[in-house]
Amino acid sequence: MKFNFKIQQYQTDAVDSVVRVFSGQRPYAGIGYIRDLGRIEKPKDEPKAPTTLFENEDAKPKIADEYGETIDLDDKAGFKNEIVELSDELLLRNIHTIQQENNIKLSSALDKELGCCSLDVEMETGTGKTYVYIKTMFEMNQRYGWSKFIVVVPSVAIREGVKKSFEMTEEHFMQHYGKKARYFIYNSSDLTKIDTFSSSATINVMIINTQAFAASLKEGANNKESRIIYSEQDNFGSRKPIDVIKANRPIIILDEPQKMQGEVTQKALKNFNPLFCLNYSATHSKKHNMVYVLDALDAYNKKLVKKIEVKGFEVKNFRGTDKYLYLESIVLSSKKPPVARIELEIKYQKSINRETRILGVGDNLYRTSNEMEQYKEGYIISEINPFSGAVTFSNGEILHKGDVTGDISEGDMRRIQIRETIISHFEKEERLFNMGIKTLSLFFIDGVSKYRIYDEGGEELLGEYGQMFEQEYRLILNDHITLFDTPYQQYLKEFDVKQLHKGYFSIDKKSGRNIDSATKRGAEFSDDISAYDLILKNKERLLSFDEPTRFIFSHSALREGWDNPNVFQICTLKHSDSTTVKRQEVGRGLRLSVNQSGSRMDAESCGDSVHDINLLTVIASESYSSFVTDLQKQIKDVLYDRPTKATIEYFEGKSVKNGDDVIIIDARQAKAIYKYLLKNDYIDDDDNITDSYRNDNINGCLVELSEELKPIAIGVHTLVQSIFDEKVLSDMIDNGNSTKIPENELNENF
Repeated sequence: MKFNFKIQQYQTDAVDSVVRVFSGQRPYAGIGYIRDLGRIEKPKDEPKAPTTLFENEDAKPKIADEYGETIDLDDKAGFKNEIVELSDELLLRNIHTIQQENNIKLSSALDKELGCCSLDVEMETGTGKTYVYIKTMFEMNQRYGWSKFIVVVPSVAIREGVKKSFEMTEEHFMQHYGKKARYFIYNSSDLTKIDTFSSSATINVMIINTQAFAASLKEGANNKESRIIYSEQDNFGSRKPIDVIKANRPIIILDEPQKMQGEVTQKALKNFNPLFCLNYSATHSKKHNMVYVLDALDAYNKKLVKKIEVKGFEVKNFRGTDKYLYLESIVLSSKKPPVARIELEIKYQKSINRETRILGVGDNLYRTSNEMEQYKEGYIISEINPFSGAVTFSNGEILHKGDVTGDISEGDMRRIQIRETIISHFEKEERLFNMGIKTLSLFFIDGVSKYRIYDEGGEELLGEYGQMFEQEYRLILNDHITLFDTPYQQYLKEFDVKQLHKGYFSIDKKSGRNIDSATKRGAEFSDDISAYDLILKNKERLLSFDEPTRFIFSHSALREGWDNPNVFQICTLKHSDSTTVKRQEVGRGLRLSVNQSGSRMDAESCGDSVHDINLLTVIASESYSSFVTDLQKQIKDVLYDRPTKATIEYFEGKSVKNGDDVIIIDARQAKAIYKYLLKNDYIDDDDNITDSYRNDNINGCLVELSEELKPIAIGVHTLVQSIFDEKVLSDMIDNGNSTKIPENELNENF
C-alpha cells in the first residue's frame, strides 16, 4: 500500500506563513554562476582515448535524467540562490503582518544569526512538519526561484526518516508542481553529489545529521571528516568541499533546532553561507522570528492527532498479605450485576499457579484459591463499583483497577504490562479491522535478550518477554474466538501466534544476530542505520492485513525511528523517570491512522468520531497519576504563550478570517464576543472558560453568535479555545483503567 497525501489547510497555512515573509522578492529562474571545477591533471603517459562515434562532444545526444536535467559535471555552469532583495525593514514588516494574522507576539527585531533572518515554525509531533518544510521548498522555488536547501537534523533516526519522507511524497509533489526534488544524504566519502548539488537547476536538497555535522564541520578539528571538508582534496579537483557548498547560498532548514544549539554546530552552520534559516520543531527552546504555531493544545482541539489514554499500575501491600492479587477489569452486562476479573494464586496438588477468575459479590477468595492461607481473613467480595473501578472486600481492603498487591517481581509487572497491551489491542482491533484499519502495538525494551536469545548452535529462541507474550496472547485470544465465520474471525485464525510478533533490532554484521543498539556517550538514541532502514523499509507493509505482524518489539534506543500512524498501543517494558522520555514515547503513536487505501482517518474522513477511532493507549510502568502528571507538565511547559482569561482586551486587535479576507477584531466586536460568552454561561465571574462551553463544543451544540459575528464564527471560537485552562490538559488524557461500557446494540423490539 501507499500513503495518500492530500492538501490540508493547516499545513498550507504553515507553508504560506513562511513563504509570504519574502513578499516583494522578484522571482528568478535560477541564478547562474561559473563553478570552480578545480584542477584535474591527467598523467603525462596516459594514452589517447580511442576515437568515438561522436568526434564533436557537442554532437552527443543528451539524455535527461529523472529530474528532467542533463548534467555534465565538467560544465562550469552552476546555479545558486539569488540574494534576498528586501530590506530589513520590509522583511520585519512582512513578519509582523503574518504574526498579527496568526495571533503571535510581534518580534522586536530580525534575528540574523544565520542569514538575513531565522524563522520559527512550531508544529506538534504527528502533524506533518517534514511534509510542511518539503512543500515550503517547492513553494519557494515556484514563487522566487530558490532551489538550494540544506536540511540539518539532530540524529541518524530523523535523517533516515526525512529521506523516507522525500521518497514517499515524491509522486504527490510531482502531481502538484510538475517536478521532483533532487535529495541526498551528505557523505564525506562521496563528494561528487556536492558537484551535482551545485550544477543542477532544479530543487536540490542536502540532508545532514549533527553527529556527522559536529565531527565533519568543526574547523581545525583533528579528524578525518573535518580535514576532508575544510581542506583541498585531490579527488575533488583540489577544491575545498565547504567552498563548493557555500557558493550556492543555500537556505538552511533545521529540524528539531533545540537539539542543535551547541556553539560548534552554530558556528559550522555559518560556514555554509546561508541565505536564511527556517526552524521546525514542536518544542523550540530558543525563539527567533516565530511565524506559525500549532502546539499540542491546538493539534488536540483540531483533532489532528490521536487522543491519549494511559493504563497505569501501582504496587500495594495489604495488611498481612504477602502474596498476589491483581484486578484486571470490571465487566458490565445489561442482564447481570457487575463482575470482576481478578488474578490470584490458586493451589493445586503439585503447584501454585496464578490464574484469572471471574468473581461476583459474595465470592470468597479463600475458597476460590483452594484454601490459600493468605486469602483466609476477610477476602469475601462485598462490593464491585464500576464507577470507581474498585472491588471492596469484607475486611475493608479495596483493590482498584491497576493495583497489584503482594510479592511482586519485575517479571510479574512486565507480564501484566504485556497482558494489558494485548487486551487493549483486542478492545480496538475488530472495530478498526471492519473499517479497513490495521492495528499495531509497539513494545520498547532495553535488552534484545529479553525478547530473543540464541542457543549454542546459533538458533533463535524466544527470550523472557517473547515467551510471556505468546502465553498471554493465547489465553486472551480464546476470549475473542467465536463460532461466527466473520472476516475478522478468519483474520484471527489465519496466523499462528509466532507470526504475529516481530523484533526490530540492530544486527551484528559478523554473526547476523540481533544485538542491543549501541549509543554513543551522552546520546539517547542509536546511530545504527541498518536498524532504521529495516524499520522504514517495512513502514507501509506493516499497515497491510497481508502482513501478519501486529505486535512489534524494538530497542528503546531506536524509538526515535518509529513513526508508524497505526500504532495504537505503546508499552515500555522498563521504568523511566524522565519526563522528556515520556513525551517522546507518546509521540511515537500520535499520528492519525490510515486505512488500507492509505487514506488518513481524519475529521474529513471520520467527522466527529476522529478521537473515537484514533485512541492511543500507553501502558505505563508506574501509576496513572504519576505518569499523567509528568506528561501534562511537559506538555504545559512547551505550550506557546497563551492567555488564561477571556477578556474584552484579549479579543480586541486579534486577527480572524472571513473566507480569504483577514479581519481585525475591533473594540465593538470584542465587546460583543465577551457579552455572548457571559450571556450563555461560557465564562464565569473571573472570565475563565466554563465546563458549559467545553461540553457544548464537544457535543457540537454551541449557541450561535450574533448576525454580526457569524461570518467570523470559526475564528472567534478558535480564539476562545486558545485560552489556556488546566482542565483542557485533563481532557487530553483519559484513564485507561476506567471501566469500559460495552456497546448495547438495540434488539428487534426497539
